[in-house]
Amino acid sequence: MKDAAALVDSEILIVFDADYVPSRGLIRQLVAPFFDPEVGAVMGRVVPLNADRGLLTRLLDIERSGGYQVDQQARMTLQLVPQYGGTTGGVRLAALKAIGGWSDDVLAEDTELTYRLLLRGWKTAYQNRAECYEEVPENWQVRSRQIARWAKGHNQSLARHFWGVIGSRRLRGIEKIDAVLLLCVYLMPALTLSALTLIILLFYLGRPLPFDGLLLGLGVFLYGSLGNFAAFFELAAGCYLDDKRASARLLPLNLLGFVTSVVAVTRATLDQLLFDRLFRREFVWHKTARYRTP
Repeated sequence: MKDAAALVDSEILIVFDADYVPSRGLIRQLVAPFFDPEVGAVMGRVVPLNADRGLLTRLLDIERSGGYQVDQQARMTLQLVPQYGGTTGGVRLAALKAIGGWSDDVLAEDTELTYRLLLRGWKTAYQNRAECYEEVPENWQVRSRQIARWAKGHNQSLARHFWGVIGSRRLRGIEKIDAVLLLCVYLMPALTLSALTLIILLFYLGRPLPFDGLLLGLGVFLYGSLGNFAAFFELAAGCYLDDKRASARLLPLNLLGFVTSVVAVTRATLDQLLFDRLFRREFVWHKTARYRTP
């Protein structure tokens, strides 16, 4: 993408993953928001085309419905921070050049681009009707590897842009809160697992708390992560909006996906913080397996 951007002079760049299948009229829908001169990037909606292949693909189909129909659409409607995704979307060439082009030293260049645009005053728009079709992972090992890569790439953006967001004078207070929460999203599984492990150890060891209020703090944290059912309601709303009544019956089984994500993201985060730095490893892109016959 970096090499291609240097060779073109069109005002708008439309970007797709090579194995994605665009819907009819998608390019027109992706380009339309750029009539607003403040829009630097546009994200379309991703829809699984292999949702009927097994339990995992059905659960990921529900996850996509909630993530796009509810989460991304709400961020757009509330004028918060929609996230540009590199799978299907568009970028204004002038905005891309203004922020220094694509970053080739991160695993999540789309998240990193979102925040560089945000901090330079450009908007990211989300188009819910601009659908592009993907293959989601069909086995749990591939899913774990995929989400681990996302976690490492997202955490790179966290390290680069956290203080920039906090200190930005361009962003409204509510935008800062949303941007910070979005940056920290892949820290939550590791913190959740750590808090749960610590509470269990303290309980069975019969040890007093290191200081007053720790149990209350851990309890509030775990409740916010596990007990408020916000993610469950987001997925349920996505099923309702997409008229997926049969899929809604699988909502309780999303706990399997949650546990898989917690373990995969925690391992990736610890690996990134400890071993990658200790052994000075280079980040490696693990391509997600695809199953469709050309």
